[in-house]
Amino acid sequence: MAVYAEYRGLPAAARGASVALGNFDGLHAGHRAVMEAARNAGHGKFSVATFEPPPRAYFRPGDPPFRILRPERRNSMILAAGADDVFELPFNGEMAAMTDEGFVRHVLVDGLGVSHVSVGFDYRFGRGRMGHAQRLASLGRALGFGVTIVEEIAAQGVKASSTAIRQALVAGEPGLAADMLGQPWVADGIVEPGEKNGRKFGFPTANMALGDLIHPKYGVYAVRLRIEGEDNWRDGVANFGRTPTTGLRDPLLETFIFDFDREIYGQRVEVQLITYLRPELKFPSLDAMIEQMHRDTAQAKDILAARR
Repeated sequence: MAVYAEYRGLPAAARGASVALGNFDGLHAGHRAVMEAARNAGHGKFSVATFEPPPRAYFRPGDPPFRILRPERRNSMILAAGADDVFELPFNGEMAAMTDEGFVRHVLVDGLGVSHVSVGFDYRFGRGRMGHAQRLASLGRALGFGVTIVEEIAAQGVKASSTAIRQALVAGEPGLAADMLGQPWVADGIVEPGEKNGRKFGFPTANMALGDLIHPKYGVYAVRLRIEGEDNWRDGVANFGRTPTTGLRDPLLETFIFDFDREIYGQRVEVQLITYLRPELKFPSLDAMIEQMHRDTAQAKDILAARR
């Protein structure tokens, strides 16, 4: 199993797979269905091809952070699901200028040597998004590979899409996002030193910048946290935002882990957002803020205990 950052000059062992093609940001139910279609058509050998950076990042570099998964986590999850390889197709000026037919001929056939391709029903490709799933099927027939088009998958009546997941997270609906993802959304990163205000108030926190991960709705969440290298998820309560009471600063995810007193600066952690409790507030005093933090902690403990 390997991750390739190019489609040219691949080793023979990496070519000829049944390939699931798409953006795969989030690995939601629709993505998993596309991967399963590739697996079923590949007689035991299938791979996943995506773009890095995503086309949106290339065309709209000034957009707010939008990634649901960091590339490393996405690739790890794809390989753990049984894919033989991951192809991170470089999205650059050359790729953006390719016609739909050029992309199929040069990337899929000459580069990856695909035996089969699976895509979602709404997949678009080629310059100006000129190509669509039916066009891919037509080109596949002409160029000697099969195509499976996977129909829409819904969760709670909402199309399972990366866009819908982002909308749910920005709206403070992590439960809806989890329904589409098949598991709670995870923010991952390195714990960094903060201003240590939480320690002064009796709520020491593990602080993490989200970087180019999507920024969920500012506010307080019931969460679970796992430290890299450990199996168990620890219950906690987290605030994501700019802490207006103690002084505005760049957004951080600050997690208070229940019954935990170790220093974990510099360690990688994963934080699952389980339930949105309330918006971030500016309190009239520190005492008022601390009282609310106690209420948030009690509420989060009740919610997480009920989910066990």
